[in-house]
Amino acid sequence: MTRILIIGATSTIASHCARLWAARGANLILAARNPKKLAVVAADLAARGAGSARCHIFDVTDPVALQQLLATVFSEAPALDIVLVAHGELPDEAACDQDPELATRQFNTNATATIALVSGLAAGMRPHGKGTIAVISSVAGDRGRPSNGHYGAAKAAVSTFCDALRARLKDTGVHVLTIKPGIVATAMTSHLDLPTPLVATPERVASDICRAIDLRKATLYTPWWWRWIMLAIKLLPEPVFVRLKL
Repeated sequence: MTRILIIGATSTIASHCARLWAARGANLILAARNPKKLAVVAADLAARGAGSARCHIFDVTDPVALQQLLATVFSEAPALDIVLVAHGELPDEAACDQDPELATRQFNTNATATIALVSGLAAGMRPHGKGTIAVISSVAGDRGRPSNGHYGAAKAAVSTFCDALRARLKDTGVHVLTIKPGIVATAMTSHLDLPTPLVATPERVASDICRAIDLRKATLYTPWWWRWIMLAIKLLPEPVFVRLKL
């Protein structure tokens, strides 16, 4: 039976992915910070057909907790089939500009801690020669934009690291998928004034993620049109890009 670890399991996208896997009868290992929310998610997944739904309370920014989680998970399920790394925060850009400590914390959550986690997961999975590590990055990392520079910088670091790790693990049997969602209707974006035609549902994004994992894709833009939107943005000459204030 498929064994799946989900980091940030209470996030909207992650929980919808988990529902799809639960319907397949997968054994799920759920890790997140909030014990009450995590318990609700686990109960829902059990009702939807999951083979099991074990919970671990975990703060990705705590290095000691990271080591403990990895040790526990690999003792319980040595040969993971899938890991979904889905934690993250959308920082207040203006607040980060004014508060270097806040900017550092946000970068640590969205980038440094993620890279450390993924490194540990790869080390634990490599001896078994199987499995996929799927990491949720963002289209925001494709080019630094004034509206979300701190978040975009963190996601650029994550995407670059995933590219390198995927190449490093090429002949080991362990695969790395970089996931780049566009604008998704989640709790993280609920306070924003979103351009409605471009907003995707979490159900659509979750379906794309599960399919990309099944197909062992290298990079997923979801929905698909973001690949071409970001290509156009990356190709804009700098003087034009600056004037547009994207």
